[in-house]
Amino acid sequence: MDAVVPAGVAGRSGRAGPPKSIFDPVHGPIRLDRVALALVATPEFQRLWGIRQTGFAHLVFPGANHTRLEHSLGTFWVATQIAERLRLDRADAGPVACGALLHDLGHGPFSHTLDAPMRETTGSGHEAISRALIEGVRTGEPDVPGNVPAVLERFGIRPRTVADLVDSRSPNARPRLLREILHGPIDADRLDYLQRDAHYTGVAHGAIDAVRLFDTIGARDDRLVFAEKGRGAVEGFLVGRALMYHTVYYHHTVRAAETMAQAAVERRPGYPEAARALFGLTDGDLLADLARAGGRSAELVLALRERRLYKRVHAVRSVPPRGGWVRLVRDPPARRLLEDEIAARLRARPGELLIDLAGLDRRRDPADDWGRVALVDGDRTSYPFRGRGPWQALVARPVADRAVSVFAAPRIRAAAVRYLARDPSILP
Repeated sequence: MDAVVPAGVAGRSGRAGPPKSIFDPVHGPIRLDRVALALVATPEFQRLWGIRQTGFAHLVFPGANHTRLEHSLGTFWVATQIAERLRLDRADAGPVACGALLHDLGHGPFSHTLDAPMRETTGSGHEAISRALIEGVRTGEPDVPGNVPAVLERFGIRPRTVADLVDSRSPNARPRLLREILHGPIDADRLDYLQRDAHYTGVAHGAIDAVRLFDTIGARDDRLVFAEKGRGAVEGFLVGRALMYHTVYYHHTVRAAETMAQAAVERRPGYPEAARALFGLTDGDLLADLARAGGRSAELVLALRERRLYKRVHAVRSVPPRGGWVRLVRDPPARRLLEDEIAARLRARPGELLIDLAGLDRRRDPADDWGRVALVDGDRTSYPFRGRGPWQALVARPVADRAVSVFAAPRIRAAAVRYLARDPSILP
């Protein structure tokens, strides 16, 4: 098979052109050819400068101010490394590299913080919005020509092929091996963000042995696999992944801040219709919009800016799989009604008590695909992380220390603790 160029495609001109390098603190120099440079220059990609990679984690880990743009460049680099080791030809490596670079175009402000309002108001998540931007079609709006599809087509790459790889729900991405480079249990996305988030937060759990993973990666039966001699690196990756979710992404103070930001959007005048335009903003533009909106939204934004965060006043460790809490995940208006009913009993204002259900959202659970990790030793393929065994306890460990958390404004914290301890029957 042909060797791949940095962005994996030569384009209609026949040559990819001289590459340029961007220095990255995690991976070192990242080489970009004309295709990648043209995509990086689009407004859709440059918007990612204004979106923090880890939401509000900087309020707990002050160094966590890195952006989705940095992560996208890193994911591109990792994907090209995997493509080289698999010796993909240019026809396959090109869309994979472009998909890695563009996979986060659809993220809303503060990354995953607003996933729930995004789904409630648009009916889709960030991957569907990424697809729309890559194909030049805005979800729920008239067709709008975009800069990204024009660049892809100029270099002979079909936007739909790239979009199918980026959208994990698409049934059209073939072969399966290409999709697993971007959406697998150990993929380019995770190989970058675990290392990057560990670097900027100072949490050592994400310091995985990426070099060993690259050296032992391979393909079998249209799937990504790892050589048995790389088992230690695979195990280290899986442990690091689980601990980063528990330690950083679902840290209870981070979740308090993200729940406040979500509430500021949900309680903005005109919600939900007026919220559709918010998901295309940057972090700063979102906070400015909510501050101008006034009311509870503006108060929550001011509290976030001054780090006057809500405190956890009640928590539930585990819930029945079909209980009332789970139903509230699917019914955000009902969850807001419950929040305000409890606040009224405390003689507090609407929005001063908030319920966080992120620990119940299986779409953000990193454990459910571990069983797909395959190790090969000669002709033998094994799945050591599937079923019962010493890994099961780690696999089954919840991403959050509590399935449900109730947060309250500092001024009503004591009253909320007493009330919910005395009469928890109001809760599901």
